[in-house]
Amino acid sequence: MVDLLIPGPEGKIEAKYNHSNNQDSPIVIILHPDPSKGGTMHTKVVFKLYKIFIEAGFSTIRFNFRGVGKSDGVFDDGEGELSDAACVLDWLQQYNTNSKICWVAGFSFGAWIAMQLLMRRPEINGFISISPPANLRDFSFLAPCPSSGLFVHGDKDNIASFDSTKILVEKLQKQKKVDINFAPIKGADHFYENFSNEFEHSIKNYISKIILSKN
Repeated sequence: MVDLLIPGPEGKIEAKYNHSNNQDSPIVIILHPDPSKGGTMHTKVVFKLYKIFIEAGFSTIRFNFRGVGKSDGVFDDGEGELSDAACVLDWLQQYNTNSKICWVAGFSFGAWIAMQLLMRRPEINGFISISPPANLRDFSFLAPCPSSGLFVHGDKDNIASFDSTKILVEKLQKQKKVDINFAPIKGADHFYENFSNEFEHSIKNYISKIILSKN
């Protein structure tokens, strides 16, 4: 694992990166929850995602949005954070020119930014959206959703509404040409406390299914 300071729109972006030894490994960028509520790249769920993707053979990067940790700038409630994510993805692609698989993963606020990045970057061909705050943020831009992916949500989440995500997923599942998967986790709250095994299992299963189908 390497500690990085990547040049971004507002100055330095602090990141942690793990490079796979495989020349043409898939790549993934992981986005953290709302900085104004204490979210960072060290948030437990983000760190778990990071470890899961590394074990699955991805070259994996997580980073702090502007104003968090050693990242320059101030919180921008979405727009600036999307620019930060685009910059980090540029950096990741520059060092992984052989990659055919490019994914984005995000937790909560990070899931909202991740899905916007997905809409803007056609090279992203997979996503994992953890506890997207569909009751707090507008996800109507997913029209249509350009890529297949996975939504994970605890049904006892009292921050991001489980029902709002279920409605969003059902709407996206009606689209042709994309395969939208949903992994509801019974009993889990927003942070998957005490449901770590179920959380990891649903994501690992999905990754192995998709990667195996590509090989």
